[in-house]
Amino acid sequence: MRPVYMVSGGIAKFKKAYPDRDFRLLVKEAFDYAMSDVPELTLEIIDGSVASYFSDHFTRQLMAGAMAQDYLGLNPKPSRRVEGGGATGGLCFQSAWESVASGRMEGQRVHRPGLGHQLRLLPRWLLLRLLRHDGAVPHARVRNHRGAIGQNIHQKPPQRHSQPIRPEPHGPDSGRRAFLSNGSYAAHPAGHLTMSDGAAVCILASEEMAARLTSNPVRITGVDADTDAMRMADRPHAKVPILPHESESDYTHLKYPGVHSFRAGRMAAALAYKMAEVQNPLEDLDFVELHDAYTSSELQTYEDMGLYKYGEGGRFIESGASELGGVLPVNPLGGLLACGHPVGATGLMQAVFAFWQLQCTIRKHMSDPFLQIPNARRGLIHSHAGTGTDITVSIMERP
Repeated sequence: MRPVYMVSGGIAKFKKAYPDRDFRLLVKEAFDYAMSDVPELTLEIIDGSVASYFSDHFTRQLMAGAMAQDYLGLNPKPSRRVEGGGATGGLCFQSAWESVASGRMEGQRVHRPGLGHQLRLLPRWLLLRLLRHDGAVPHARVRNHRGAIGQNIHQKPPQRHSQPIRPEPHGPDSGRRAFLSNGSYAAHPAGHLTMSDGAAVCILASEEMAARLTSNPVRITGVDADTDAMRMADRPHAKVPILPHESESDYTHLKYPGVHSFRAGRMAAALAYKMAEVQNPLEDLDFVELHDAYTSSELQTYEDMGLYKYGEGGRFIESGASELGGVLPVNPLGGLLACGHPVGATGLMQAVFAFWQLQCTIRKHMSDPFLQIPNARRGLIHSHAGTGTDITVSIMERP
């Protein structure tokens, strides 16, 4: 396989809804932004695209990827759609990586429209059942497994709750934080949604093409995607897969996997670390863009990725390690809970944010350098679907 680089990215602002435009205009807004950042790139140079959106019924349009391809003037070049629940963006990113790494394409665009507000079209009882199934049960069990987990969930770093890319914040507010801190429930009843609308675009290229297009590309050095059974009770118990900086004695008495952990996340991290030659994520990574669609999954993912041992993820937050200026900042630009979660666009949004961090261009794109990680050289992006049925980990670094 040959080296693959990201050369540009763009995001259409995430909002609660865009009643005045459809997904094609959102994709074009993100696409035009990405293209403007690499003036040497033309439509003729782009070899093809990968489109990703969560589902046809959310978008209310069949073949939405093909329609975006046509709207952007890329026909009759090859295009395909990938889908994997909440991890669709991560899968899309890695699918494009495969096309370039294999030699099939020199430059490829990946786009992901997200129409999360369409979820409101579902009957309310069905919406609540979906959200309870997806997040509430694991959340409650995580509370039991880790003791004072409600306080840890409440202790999100302040930057998570205000995000400059989206002018209409509708993520966690002070009322929800008080509820998490003082109430007996952290995930149900499901009364707060992070769904929104938006789109994101990443442009990937071979090493030769990247050198032609920009003096500041970012290399994709590790990728992996793993799966697991939809129903957690169907996941067989076994030994914990050990990461390079761990030992089997760390987990002698842990029943694994449980609803307190995601086996697919642990395997995706292990194999991406191996590919990118990461020995200890706390020492070898400068930041993480992590899928935090529901708050307990962030703590679970800390442990799946080996940032802390299983059962000790709360200490990572308590220590301040995940904050700006901490040992390993997590979601420095806000994450899903601050940006909203347009299920179609989330994973590629994370890739664009990681790309800007590694280019050291946060000031340029955000008009403020506050959220820039100083001298960031290597970052990780993580996408999660459902109950951990599809999880992707991708590692990017400056050459």
